Amino acid sequence: MNRQKLAGVITMALLLPLWSSPVEAVYHADSDTGINALDYIENEHRQAKANRLTPEQEKLLSDAKAMEKNLRYPVDPKKAAPVAFEGEELTYDERDGSFMAKGKVDILQMDAHRFQGEMVTGNTKTQDVSIPDKAHILQMTPGQIRVTLDGYKAHYNYGAKTGSLENAKGKAGAHYITGKRFEFYPDRIVIYNGTDSKCGAQKPDYHTSAEKITYYPNDKIVMEKVKFHLRGKVIFSRDHYEAGVGSNADKTDYLPKIGYNEDDGLYLDWGLSFPVRKNVNFNTNINVGTQIGWHSNYDITWKNRGMSTGVRYGHYEDGDNFWIKKQPSAFWNYNAHFGKSHFTYGLNAEYGRWYGNGIHSNHGEYGVSLGHDPIKFHRYTLYLKTGYSITKESYNHSRVAGVSGDVVLTKDFNDRWAAYAGYHYSKKNRDNSLFKFNTDDYSKKLESGFSYRIDDLNRVAVGTKYDLDHKKWKNIDYYWYHDLHCSQLILRYKSLENGFSIRWQFTPW
Repeated sequence: MNRQKLAGVITMALLLPLWSSPVEAVYHADSDTGINALDYIENEHRQAKANRLTPEQEKLLSDAKAMEKNLRYPVDPKKAAPVAFEGEELTYDERDGSFMAKGKVDILQMDAHRFQGEMVTGNTKTQDVSIPDKAHILQMTPGQIRVTLDGYKAHYNYGAKTGSLENAKGKAGAHYITGKRFEFYPDRIVIYNGTDSKCGAQKPDYHTSAEKITYYPNDKIVMEKVKFHLRGKVIFSRDHYEAGVGSNADKTDYLPKIGYNEDDGLYLDWGLSFPVRKNVNFNTNINVGTQIGWHSNYDITWKNRGMSTGVRYGHYEDGDNFWIKKQPSAFWNYNAHFGKSHFTYGLNAEYGRWYGNGIHSNHGEYGVSLGHDPIKFHRYTLYLKTGYSITKESYNHSRVAGVSGDVVLTKDFNDRWAAYAGYHYSKKNRDNSLFKFNTDDYSKKLESGFSYRIDDLNRVAVGTKYDLDHKKWKNIDYYWYHDLHCSQLILRYKSLENGFSIRWQFTPW
């Protein structure tokens, strides 16, 4: 057998066709001062932190770029990306294409893949690569999700783009994943007996487990026989569960929140969603408090593209802790862009039986809105929206019709400082409305505030609301956010009311 030392660059593609983006965490403030205008900035900062490169990821990108510079011939984009092998012993049989590498083997692919192991075998003609013992896999390919996996018995065919990995664990994007077996296909990844969590603890505070998990890049994740775990306990399970990923991601949170405020007392707030059929979900928001009792709500919603419709029933609370009970109420919403422009429009309608303040009324509300996608310039972001609505009540035969307008400007100064200011107008207010729910007792208001990140774990903020109709401050609220390992504590002080509230929630999903 003619054997020779393996030298130079062998052209092969060791690709992992992983999903391009997981469901990302979404932070949402609990406020009636407009401070949620900073949510987008906070989410961007959290995303930047989650996407921060590790030293080995930085090295992989650097090595791939250096490899590209050192190539002596142009790379054909239609062919597999070049690969370089390093090891203490490298051999290659040119007759049948087989090769073997031993001793701290490092396989670098120019499209930013890295395979490492103590022994690697393969064949350039059949396009197979195998790591029979422990394997370390790193992926930083542009357009693909960042992946770091440690497992055993890795096998990959870079021609067919199929492969497998056993008893693996690691990280995909911001998600920590494990699985007894991974199978890779051109259009999907299948994980058997796997887990998924955004909590990086050795024993995660929360995670999902499933007998079978299938990821479809930029489309969806499908789980079979899935269980949702919290603090080591199964809180509920489903035979089948689907969620969008990438551009189809539906940002939801299945974890409960616990808090205290003077209006509700000690409370539990838990939002859950259960699929009924395609595009149809049964949603419930369980809210139980020591002072309010059982104040939950439910809805069945059909949603497709920019349209949603359904029926709601139960108690609903606004940012000022005003409650309304819908017994029930039907709704319809549609939101879209004008062609391919940045201008948006929305249509909405709701009609049903409302109860609040000891009053029952058939409540109807109809509206149209016009807006523009967020306008970014020099770390500023401008939000513009206007609309027209009509509200009718059977109780007193009232009709309130008029325009509304919102102009909000945010500024992301740096990683620590952010601020916002906004002007809001609404013809509808508590003076001309039957119910106090989701309305102010004035039409014109200014909202402003800022946040400051002290360190990676602590952030403070101030949110204010000013009544322009009566020329007086309505809210000056102070917030402290403290990140724990996989959860967050939020303390809020409403200075003009001398009231405290506290909320504890797991890291937003």
